[in-house]
Amino acid sequence: MRRTLYILLLLILPLTALVAQERKLQNRPYIDYRRFHYGFYVGLHMQDLELANNNFVTADGEQWYADVDTYTPGFTVGVLADLRLNDFVALRLLPGMYFGDKRVVFRELNSGKIERQQIKSTYIAVPIQAKITAERFNNYRPYVVAGLSPMFDLTIKKQRPLLVKSFDCMVEVGLGCDFYLPFFKLNPELKFSFSFIDILQKERNDLLDANYLKFTQSVDKAVAKMIALSFYFE
Repeated sequence: MRRTLYILLLLILPLTALVAQERKLQNRPYIDYRRFHYGFYVGLHMQDLELANNNFVTADGEQWYADVDTYTPGFTVGVLADLRLNDFVALRLLPGMYFGDKRVVFRELNSGKIERQQIKSTYIAVPIQAKITAERFNNYRPYVVAGLSPMFDLTIKKQRPLLVKSFDCMVEVGLGCDFYLPFFKLNPELKFSFSFIDILQKERNDLLDANYLKFTQSVDKAVAKMIALSFYFE
């Protein structure tokens, strides 16, 4: 009997705490009812590159493997345009720029030799997303997003061990929360991006040093990934 009462008490206490929450004065109560609204965002991100090695062996017997071994934060800035479709769904356009890099290390299987390459990227991105929100409570409202992000790299450098293509397109999913402040709405958001395009440039007519060709020949495919933490101001 005591055990039953204890279990009931554990079930009732969270419900009591939920009921006890009181409605507070809402900041900017009509902002979500606008058909259009705008803003900007800033944030940090990290770029990754998934490399598919193929066990290629050179004429000298070398076998190279490529991987991204370290991650460094990059900077993100952009603008936001939001189209309200109904009370819980909005369509967003988020043109922005991503400044960052990917650091690739090449290891030779037999000798242990190491080569490194820093692939700097300045992306112009034009993400299109659907934003699905929960019901607002007081001054916060959680949401999830999903969409596509075409991206163009403005800083492709040739004459390097690996060469990536300038165009990419990513699938994006994320989650965040709207915080309604007295003068604006702040939205922290964590987003994950996954490319579905092979961005490795296999034709290396740009190379003047033929010794670099072995690195491209050792990799079958390169797919970009990204994780971003952004802060939206609306």
